[in-house]
Amino acid sequence: MSQSPAIPDMTAAELVAAYRARTLSPVEAVAAVLDRIAAWEPHIRALYAFDPDAAGAAAKDSERRWAAGEPAGPLDGVPVTIKENIATRGTPMPLGTAAGDPTPMAQDAPPAARLREAGAVILAKTTMPDYGMLSSGLSSFHALSRNPWDPAMNPGGSSAGAGSAAAAGYGPIHLGTDIGGSIRLPAGWCGLAGLKPTLGRVPIDPPYIGRAAGPMCRTVADCAAAMAVIARDDWRDGTALPPAAIDWSCPPLEPRGLRIGLQMEIGAGMSLRADVRAAVEAAAKLFEAAGALVVPVDPILTREMLDGLDDFWRARAWDDVSRLPAERRARILPYIRAWAESGAARSGLAVVRGVNQVFAIKKAAAALFHGVDYLLSPTAPCTTFPAEMASPLDDPERPFEHIGYTVPWNMSEQPALSLNCGFTAKGHPIGLQIVGRRFDDAGVLRLGAWYETARGPQPPWPTPPR
Repeated sequence: MSQSPAIPDMTAAELVAAYRARTLSPVEAVAAVLDRIAAWEPHIRALYAFDPDAAGAAAKDSERRWAAGEPAGPLDGVPVTIKENIATRGTPMPLGTAAGDPTPMAQDAPPAARLREAGAVILAKTTMPDYGMLSSGLSSFHALSRNPWDPAMNPGGSSAGAGSAAAAGYGPIHLGTDIGGSIRLPAGWCGLAGLKPTLGRVPIDPPYIGRAAGPMCRTVADCAAAMAVIARDDWRDGTALPPAAIDWSCPPLEPRGLRIGLQMEIGAGMSLRADVRAAVEAAAKLFEAAGALVVPVDPILTREMLDGLDDFWRARAWDDVSRLPAERRARILPYIRAWAESGAARSGLAVVRGVNQVFAIKKAAAALFHGVDYLLSPTAPCTTFPAEMASPLDDPERPFEHIGYTVPWNMSEQPALSLNCGFTAKGHPIGLQIVGRRFDDAGVLRLGAWYETARGPQPPWPTPPR
């Protein structure tokens, strides 16, 4: 006989059902999550701008709405966290760096506004590395974030604190952002479901090439519940997609009859670890056994594409960093400062060629998806790495060797979901990525929901060190 989950481990749907049935109040739920945070936070340091008093007050407001039978929205009383670089009114947004601006933000960015309107209880912001340009929890401003599965190891990044918070059970829904893998990499390394939506599906401010906001959760259903709220219209994002009537209920999509590509090689960057390969190939066999036609496909990323993106991002970072006074620039994490300052040496021609690689990736992705319905791949070629390292190779001259499976889908604007598909011998999670055609966010989630069931029971979530 299965036991009921502890309150911090309940899904959004379970919490809302309990509120509606009057078997649990938002005040009780938030108090239980705050206790979980008190037990875990000294060990993983996932949070920024944590305000238990404000969370408690919001929970009381939610309790009154439920008592009156008038919830504000589908997530009323559900505890959530929001990545530091998604603005929330009244909270500074330093962008993970000690060189950041301490001015409190005047208003919520679109994803935060949608959560607040839906009645969600915002517990805190979550940590990120300097300017969001590391796949790591290392920051010159925030404390070092760690992975709950093994606090000696990295949660990944740049949505580092969000990954740590979700794996530790700080409530069911956590928002991250992703410009090259920053939702999916920590999701993969923390054993989570993490969705990078179709570009423009979730309005964001400010928008940028490849930049998406999306949910990081323990379950696909919670990702879908978050998307039903944050994918609503907001005029501030001039790149947002038109409002669409999408069914976010997320019934599992049976693979039978689907043609699914299996992309095991990265094309450029790090070699694929043997244990990652084995776990992803085992996942692909489940799809095949369920009636999908699984076909090997070649990588679409080339060395020229990855290096071109690096040139472009270095020049973009230098544009930001060069505007800072010397004393503020000196506060930036040395790894990121060295990487950004090298952008000064990139010629205009090199940067234009780098931008042109975005369009080369779009073309290659379109050709690949002309022949498949969905794509499976590893989320990353490696698993988590020591917490103190800035990246898997820890080398600012080779900063993006691990993002070859994730970054193409930012540039091609396609939805991509990371799910846990196994563990290493040391108990570290391994990520499987499911990619869909542009605009098919719901399909990707539904296929992920099927795999969640097909993969079988998972190990218990980690518990705080005693």
